[in-house]
Amino acid sequence: MKNIIELQNIHVSFDGETILDHFNLNIRDKEFVTLLGPSGCGKTTSLRAIAGFVQPQAGKVLFEGKDITKLPPHKRQVNTVFQRYALFSHYNVFENIAFGLRISKTPEKEIKERVHEMLALVNLKGFENRNVAQLSGGQQQRVAIARALVNNPKVLLLDEPLAALDLKLRKGMQNELLRIQRQMGITFVYVTHDQEEALTMSDTVVVMKDGLIQQIGTPEDIYNEPTNPFVADFIGESNILPGTMLKDYLVEFEGVEFPCVDAGFGENVAVDVVVRPEDIKIREPEEEALHGVVETVTFKGVHYEMMVRSANYLWKIHSITCREPGTKIGMKIIPEYIHIMAKEAGTAN
Repeated sequence: MKNIIELQNIHVSFDGETILDHFNLNIRDKEFVTLLGPSGCGKTTSLRAIAGFVQPQAGKVLFEGKDITKLPPHKRQVNTVFQRYALFSHYNVFENIAFGLRISKTPEKEIKERVHEMLALVNLKGFENRNVAQLSGGQQQRVAIARALVNNPKVLLLDEPLAALDLKLRKGMQNELLRIQRQMGITFVYVTHDQEEALTMSDTVVVMKDGLIQQIGTPEDIYNEPTNPFVADFIGESNILPGTMLKDYLVEFEGVEFPCVDAGFGENVAVDVVVRPEDIKIREPEEEALHGVVETVTFKGVHYEMMVRSANYLWKIHSITCREPGTKIGMKIIPEYIHIMAKEAGTAN
């Protein structure tokens, strides 16, 4: 699959503070890419550089191999849906969607055809004469998406468009956005700080921190094979504790040796060990070499969250099986659920 967007050595700074420094990213045609990270990591700045709203001090933005770094936003084949939908309150739904077409002096017959096509795409048929102030948040967002798509962009940029919606509506709109992207067959570049949103919707996730890319991969790769402690901790929940790689496929942590599926770290090397809370199975203490005592239990609806103290670590366990505080348990962790990471420079053993 060819690249539709390439960010090459992008440097952006505001008031002397570097936001993006030698930032490189390739985005393939027709994929759903999510830029994920905490506030201030540079994800929105990356999006705005693609849109043309931010002019980098150095580097290039390529679109289908052509340098568009100096091209103004209205001449780029991209459109943006913002967190604040910026709809025109004095226009009805039809005129909000038609706005860009009217600016480009599209014939009236074609405007009607394309607006009604968009209304059908976002499931708002029959709403064309409704004032946008009378719409729900989810309906307003659909209008904003239709307005962005009616000009037939090759790339749709979405800057946290679901942040203002309640949880149930947000989950419904995640499915709607996926459907629209598949149906339109265009590239979506999506910005969010919501890990579940990124894992649910994306073909590719780009995890960012401090203006740098930490990891790029499929949702499965990002979740199951984090490359560093930041990714492991930011994507979902993790137990991250020090260990020693004794040799290939054998690691020691909490005084217990465990077979694992990782190799290539060397022998007797300090490493970080990652185990997801849902991957720890509760057993009777005599059945397992790794023991702990339950300190707290919280009911989360679909599972219990237990904090369990072993020799030197406080574990987080998610399980449908509950043990009362003060109970000693055994913890079973199979090799496939133990992930080994090289210890970062400056971290303690």
